[in-house]
Amino acid sequence: MKLARSSPCKINLLLNILGRRPDGFHELETVMHPVPVCDTLEFATTARGFELTGSDPALPMDASNLVHRAATAFLQAAGIRDGVRIHLEKHIPMAAGLGGGSGNAATTLLGLNDLFGHPLDAAALTALAAQLGSDVPFFLQPGPALATGRGEHVQAFGWFPALRDAWVLLIHPGFGIATAWAYQSLARFPRALNGVPGRSARLIARLEQPDLAAAGAEFYNSLEAPALEKYPILQLFQEFLRGEGAAATLMSGSGSTTFAVITGEPGAQRLREKFLSRYGMRNWTAVAPLRGGVAAT
Repeated sequence: MKLARSSPCKINLLLNILGRRPDGFHELETVMHPVPVCDTLEFATTARGFELTGSDPALPMDASNLVHRAATAFLQAAGIRDGVRIHLEKHIPMAAGLGGGSGNAATTLLGLNDLFGHPLDAAALTALAAQLGSDVPFFLQPGPALATGRGEHVQAFGWFPALRDAWVLLIHPGFGIATAWAYQSLARFPRALNGVPGRSARLIARLEQPDLAAAGAEFYNSLEAPALEKYPILQLFQEFLRGEGAAATLMSGSGSTTFAVITGEPGAQRLREKFLSRYGMRNWTAVAPLRGGVAAT
């Protein structure tokens, strides 16, 4: 038996860090939104064993890969001894703040559960996802969501009225930012490390109204404090995008991807062309709708 599944990425409309927890993680509130720029995972049953292959030679296929870890955890939890082969076709940049690896892990859990006739219920899949990484539970569901705790508590929302006609331009500058470095560097930025709770409620209230500019004014990312200091090109990107009419612009997650939100696909494509004309084709870019549809990479 074979099946294939798309694995989307995400952007953080809000990432508000609320201090360091006793367990070493950070307390946070984050509003995440899926973006239909996708990797593809292909699953097949085999006679025996487990095999993971991938299209990107820079990505290890051993137990350090989240797909490998997710598959191993699923097969053990479900008591499955059949052989499995997984192929990962990568399109989402790595170390980009887009949750590509986390999405791959969640898609692996969902794909294997489909492949083997749903041996695990939603609660069991969520528990496995939380063990794999803070962003993984978000990708078990298809829409925008608020995540709290270290990210494992997920409250799903419907599509936001403020983003009804919104498109997003994603820009990856060709270098990544390590998540561990970004969080460790917050110690030098106490206001960013110890944010004021409640930003998520304000943002969601704005997103529930049909005013994109008002909602965009509430976008916030604590991790921009260290990232924009070390990588000022990202600040220049944001200034350029705002100057060209973006309703909102922000770094996603721990970076290095910067995104801009624009009304309508034509405006998003024009902004992409202007950006590439100004900063060069070496930057990876993609344009995608925020209410489903097909992305342009």
